[in-house]
Amino acid sequence: MKTRKTLQLIILAFVLTIVSSCSSKVEKENTVSTEAETPKEVKDPLPSWQEGPTKEAIKSYVTNVTAKGSSNFIPVADRIGTFDNDGTLWSEQPAYFQLFFAISRIKALAPEHPEWKNKQPYKAVLENDMKALMASGEKGLLELVMASHAGMTAKEFEGIVKDWISKDIHPRFKKPFNTLIYQPMLELLDYLRANNFKTYIVSGGGVEFMRPWVQEAYGIPKDQVVGSSIKTEFVMEDGKAKIIRLPELDFIDDKAGKPVGINKFIGKKPVFSAGNSDGDLQMMQYGDSNKYPSFQLYVHHTDGEREWAYDRDSHIGQFDKGLDYATENGWTIIDMKKDWKVIYPFQLNETKN
Repeated sequence: MKTRKTLQLIILAFVLTIVSSCSSKVEKENTVSTEAETPKEVKDPLPSWQEGPTKEAIKSYVTNVTAKGSSNFIPVADRIGTFDNDGTLWSEQPAYFQLFFAISRIKALAPEHPEWKNKQPYKAVLENDMKALMASGEKGLLELVMASHAGMTAKEFEGIVKDWISKDIHPRFKKPFNTLIYQPMLELLDYLRANNFKTYIVSGGGVEFMRPWVQEAYGIPKDQVVGSSIKTEFVMEDGKAKIIRLPELDFIDDKAGKPVGINKFIGKKPVFSAGNSDGDLQMMQYGDSNKYPSFQLYVHHTDGEREWAYDRDSHIGQFDKGLDYATENGWTIIDMKKDWKVIYPFQLNETKN
């Protein structure tokens, strides 16, 4: 199991056109969720996607499995969609965003630990020496995560994450990390939910790192997040019940861990799954084994100008075995450069000007 995934750092809502208040009321009454509803139609559910085979494949699948009378109809209760986070719903370069968070925390805690000035990997962090930091290997990076993510209550950690996610700035784009989410994937999530799919995040990132902000970013509730975790314990302090975070790994939600996590926390195989790396392959193979028609979607990072271009040899989000398997098995692969009109929400206004 590779460190990069173990330590990974890890809206537009579409509104149905109202013809008239009267017809809208009738339509609402007639489209209450049933086991055989007609799929909801919108003018264009994926406006930030270029017209082409990728967009058409997604729309055809959704129409096919939700249409009344279709031989491939999937009951609402079984419309489960699982999405990786890093590199699938938001960017992951030049390092997983959760690593940036850990570095920020180490710097904030440094005054309480003067010994860190001469101790690796803390010394590398404090001196902004990324080469030395990466040279510390799995043991060093794990030590950083434990030191920066543990020793506090779950509530305290949530507040720290919320504060960081909206204030710290990405080194390349000079924008908060929570703005580097993918506009086309936001539209896809909305499109699926409009057709009664239940969308989950299944990520190698920390579950309690993601929970504080995923609702606002993606419209996904915090209880629909499956991720890696550290151990916790229940304590009573001064008559108050608390959950304390411990410096010890509990569960790694990566590679083969993803279908294990899905089975443990969701209890159903996904019919729609999306990822971007080899770490997502087993999750998508699990979805592909569903008794219902399933859809596997890979994000291929091909746009070095607007985002990044990487795949087989990348030290983050390596897409090698997954790329071959997806091609051989006819899965849908997004070509980011060709298939997406924009990458991030903040680019929407830029395209209009």
